[in-house]
Parts: sequence; C-alpha cells; structure tokens
Amino acid sequence: MGAESNAGRILIFTGCGKGKTTAALGAALRAAGHQMRVLIIQFIKERCTGEHEALERLHDLIEVRRRGTGFLPENDEEGMEKARAAARAALQEAAEELSAGQYGMVVLDESLYAIERGLLDAGAVREAICARAQGVHVVLTGRGHCEELAELADTITEMKCVKHAFQSGRAATKGIEF
Repeated sequence: MGAESNAGRILIFTGCGKGKTTAALGAALRAAGHQMRVLIIQFIKERCTGEHEALERLHDLIEVRRRGTGFLPENDEEGMEKARAAARAALQEAAEELSAGQYGMVVLDESLYAIERGLLDAGAVREAICARAQGVHVVLTGRGHCEELAELADTITEMKCVKHAFQSGRAATKGIEF
C-alpha cells in the first residue's frame, strides 16, 4: 500500500435532510469496530440524546464532547456571542486533538452549520484539518456548503429532505429525533 492509504480521509455529510449526524455516527461505529479510537466534538448540540446514552457504553473507543450552547437564538446577539465563544473554544480543542493523533477519527459534528451561521471561520477549520496528524480521518457534518472545505473532502454526501414529520406539526420523538 502506498502513502495514500495512510493519508486519512475527509468526509462531509451535509444538506437539509435528516441523517447527517447519524451517518457520522455510523462511520464512528465502523471505525470503533476496527478498534480505532474516535472523538466526536459537537459544535451546536448541548442536550443529552439517545446517541449519547448508547455511545457511553462504548466509552473506551468513542468519546463524545458536547461543546455547543444548543439551538442558535434568532435576534439575540448575547446568545449568539456565547455560541461563537463556545464554537471557537471547541475548534481550538478539536485542532489540538487532530494534531495530537490520539484518535483515528475525529467527527466535527455541526461544524458546517457553525460556519454557515458565523460561529466559526472556514479558514480556521481548514487549518485545523490540514494540521492533523498523519492517518487521522475527519468527518464534518451540518447544513450548509463550504467550498473551502469541500475542496479538501474525499467524500461528500448531501442529505435531502423529502418529507419530515415536523412539517405536519409533529413534535420531536424520543428515539427518532433525539
């Protein structure tokens, strides 16, 4: 095998449909199945979900760090500033972990949405990814498209919403949406 096999892949799961984080978790489970340590840093989410409960059982291989402030407030500059500060701190943490090489895969969950909403600078995210240790795989998720990061990606999958229960007034359901 050539040097290419040790390069580490970059995957992006984006789009307006459900399944971005779920796809990233699938990649994390696959990596853990091969005894690869995985770090998941969540840039927006703060509440504990079913995924967190399940992944806690795999804590020796998969670590989840919720660093977000939750749903982003509209017309609340103070709330947005808190979210920006949290996202920047999470990116600094991610950059350190990416360069340390202690994890075979690092998932930057909702990082694309954080960029789209102005919480993170795409150049800073790109810099962190490019400075990663050899062989570290990176998965980015979130709504929004970032050409600067798309250029780096080996694989980009776009989730498209065809129909969603929320559109018909149904509340989020435990085990399905959280």
